[in-house]
Amino acid sequence: MNSWIEISGAVKGELADHIADSLMDAGALAVDVADLHAESDDEQPMFGEPGMRLDRRWADSRIAALFDREVSTDNLETLWLALREQHPDAIGAHEFRVVPETDWVRATQAQFDPIEITPALWIVPTWCEPPAPQAINLRIDPGLAFGTGTHPTTRLCLEWLTRQSLGSATVLDYGCGSGILAMAAKALGAPEVFGVDIDPQAISTARLNSEANGYSVHYATSDDAIPGHYDVVVANILAGPLTVLAPAIASHLKSGGRLALAGILTPQVERIREAYAPWLKLDVERERDGWVLMTGQRAG
Repeated sequence: MNSWIEISGAVKGELADHIADSLMDAGALAVDVADLHAESDDEQPMFGEPGMRLDRRWADSRIAALFDREVSTDNLETLWLALREQHPDAIGAHEFRVVPETDWVRATQAQFDPIEITPALWIVPTWCEPPAPQAINLRIDPGLAFGTGTHPTTRLCLEWLTRQSLGSATVLDYGCGSGILAMAAKALGAPEVFGVDIDPQAISTARLNSEANGYSVHYATSDDAIPGHYDVVVANILAGPLTVLAPAIASHLKSGGRLALAGILTPQVERIREAYAPWLKLDVERERDGWVLMTGQRAG
């Protein structure tokens, strides 16, 4: 079985791109730049409105570069130390690890089983047989997009959609990821459903999922391409972008329209409530594993 060698370390600020380029010039097969403090209280989410280019980096990044197993670790160490000597206050110590070859298709598939949202709504991976053939079975191939029904925030949104009357509603899935919420809205009776996401790969995955399930959903990568206002808007993102995007998200909500927001941790509730206060009052409707669903209705 093949394997690769990974060298990684901490890098400060805008220097991350320079170090990534240096590693690629040295023969790296791939370079990953991520928030050094991801999944901690100091996490610094990067986000923007759909179609916006991100032009800044995290204050502290972790850079990991993957090299062919035959590359000498001595040469890689020399390269890293030379870069660190040039920027002693901005580059941290390095470490190596061997990355074994993995059958990523089987590894990914093993993580997902059919998920019962309600007895009438299931999320079923494309490689599984539906356990309840008479129910609504959304067949999902996650691809590179977020949203398979396993995360508490996705389940909170799906459960909320099943409690809504969507028979004559227009629905917007803001930050649609894999398209799972948009498809659920369509399956639950919404005649017109739109989805938008800043990530073109997410849009590609969402379109493929919707077509495979036989649902007609309109997808776009730009806020400008979303027409009109909606009876229902659902956004499952993160608290940071939900806060910054409050004017954009609220602008798509009709008078009397219903809004559901997820991707919010319990300590972030007040921040979200204040961000949307100029348009509507939000309350916590449900909680699961420390994540909350906040909902509200715009005055009519």
